[in-house]
Order: sequence, then C-alpha cells, then structure tokens
Amino acid sequence: MLQIEAKDRGQSLTVISSTISAANFLASTSLALSSLIGAWVGNSSNSTLITTFTYGDTSPAIMSIKYVSILACFLLALASFLHCIRSFVHAIFLISMPNSDTPLIDVQKAVIHGGLFWTLGLRAIYFATTMLLWLFGPIPMFVCSVTLVLILHSLDSNSTPLHQFQPVRSHDNRLMKKLAEEKTRIERVIEQHERSSMDDSRTQGSNRQQSPTSGKDFSSEAIG
Repeated sequence: MLQIEAKDRGQSLTVISSTISAANFLASTSLALSSLIGAWVGNSSNSTLITTFTYGDTSPAIMSIKYVSILACFLLALASFLHCIRSFVHAIFLISMPNSDTPLIDVQKAVIHGGLFWTLGLRAIYFATTMLLWLFGPIPMFVCSVTLVLILHSLDSNSTPLHQFQPVRSHDNRLMKKLAEEKTRIERVIEQHERSSMDDSRTQGSNRQQSPTSGKDFSSEAIG
C-alpha cells in the first residue's frame, strides 16, 4: 500500500474511514446506554419493576453490583472504540502523507492497535448483553452466555487457510514501464547535451583554424 503514490491510496483510506464511522456510532451508543443505566441506578423507584421479573436474589446490594457491572462493560466499550478511532485516524495521517519516507512499522502498529481496540469494544458489548440478562436471574444469563459462545465460535473460527496476498503484477509492470521511460528520457537529454557540446567544440576549433590564415593573408597584403 505504501509502495504506490499517495493519490492512489484512496481505497484503503475509504475502508479505514468506514471503520472509523462504525466505531464512532458504537461509541455514541455505549455512551448513551451508560448514561441511561446511570439514571436508572439513581432512580430507586424503578427497582421494583425489575424485582418482579427477577428469578433469584433481589437484594439491593446484588442489584447494585449488577448495574455497576453493566455500566463498567459499556464504559469499557466506549473507551475501546475511542482508542480505535484514535489509532485509525493516526494510520490515515501516516498513509496519506505525500512524498514521505514513513516507516512501515509505524503504519502497521497503528492499524493493528485499531483492530485490537475494535475487537475489544465488540467483546465488551457482547459481555454487557450477558450482564443485562443477569438482571433477570442466573438462568437467562447462562442461556445467553452459551448462545453467545456458540455464535462467536462460528463467527471467529476459520478452518480455511488464509490467502497469501502478493503484490499485483500489473502494478509492477507499470512501475517498470515508468522507470524505462524515465531512463530513456534521461539518456536522450544526455545525448543531446553531448551533441551540443561536440558542436560547440567543433565550431571553436574551426574558428581557431581560420584566424591564423586570415592573419597571414593580411600580412602578405601589407607586404605587397
């Protein structure tokens, strides 16, 4: 990606920008849910509505622990998505710099960190869903945990070998063609410069040869 010119990196920047937009939406959602849960915890009159549908211990201490657990999951998701946006924005800045010798390892670190924070934010939201069902008892929490593990196993596991991507040959051909054209142009300029210098030297040599003969002619005319 960094081997091509900055004006040809639009596709990679578009992909990273789409990820930034998705992370921004999920961060806003996590912040809104955190605020909602905080308001819910502050309003003690709503606890009776939850306790009527809860199977298990409904003491105030246990309910507070459940609310705090859900709030911590959404706050972790918010922080993860914010760091994901930060890393991807830094990666876009490094990729889009024209005529720069940006180290490849810096771009790799920015993209990898952004992907890790993206994954961590999604995991925090998944875990918050399980904590949310914990409000209604341990049985819904257990069912949600087993279902979530099965879904993530089917989504994240990959038995197919990864494709080993290679650079496109057409790009290499175009690059070699550009280099050949540039070499030909430089050779033509050098050849024209050599020809002009040779013509100048020949002209100066002929002028030097003509000047003694003209002096001899003038002296003979003077003697005559």
